[in-house]
Amino acid sequence: MTYPRTSLIVHDEWLYTVVMHTPAEFVDPTSVMFLKLFLSMLLGGVLGTERAILAHQSAGTRTFGLVALGACLFIVLSNYVVSAYIGIADVQPLYMAAGVVTGIGFIGGGLIIFRGHALHGVTTAAGLWLTAAMGMAVGFGMYAIAIYSTLLALLMFSGMWYVENRFKHWFQDLNGDGKGSGRS
Repeated sequence: MTYPRTSLIVHDEWLYTVVMHTPAEFVDPTSVMFLKLFLSMLLGGVLGTERAILAHQSAGTRTFGLVALGACLFIVLSNYVVSAYIGIADVQPLYMAAGVVTGIGFIGGGLIIFRGHALHGVTTAAGLWLTAAMGMAVGFGMYAIAIYSTLLALLMFSGMWYVENRFKHWFQDLNGDGKGSGRS
């Protein structure tokens, strides 16, 4: 529980106590938790929509939204447990974050597939990894970092996809072999 800051003011030989309230006193903590969960799901859904629509990947809006929501939920739960059981149990939110990273590594490993000599699903797995980190950032209350990392991920997914394809076509035209290897 937070206590309001007080100041003592002396005026005309009278002593006044001024209580200054903080915004945290007017906001329900449950509402903040709900907003964190919604924001993480929304940001994850934005990344997943790019993977589903532009990249035509099976792990799309729902998958990315659920990964972000789950990661944020684990962090919100660990933060709540820390505040509810302070002094009673030794709970570390970073242990929960480490568990999220391990779980996402397992899911990401399942997305990576070898087909012949080609590797598929690595970008989607990396996107899920980033989405979990973004969800954890929202859970820890680092909203600006989460939103900025989402924008950077969209730039990497979409903008760099365009640049990469331009280079592939350039190398194909340069070699004339149609494979785009760029090597002789």
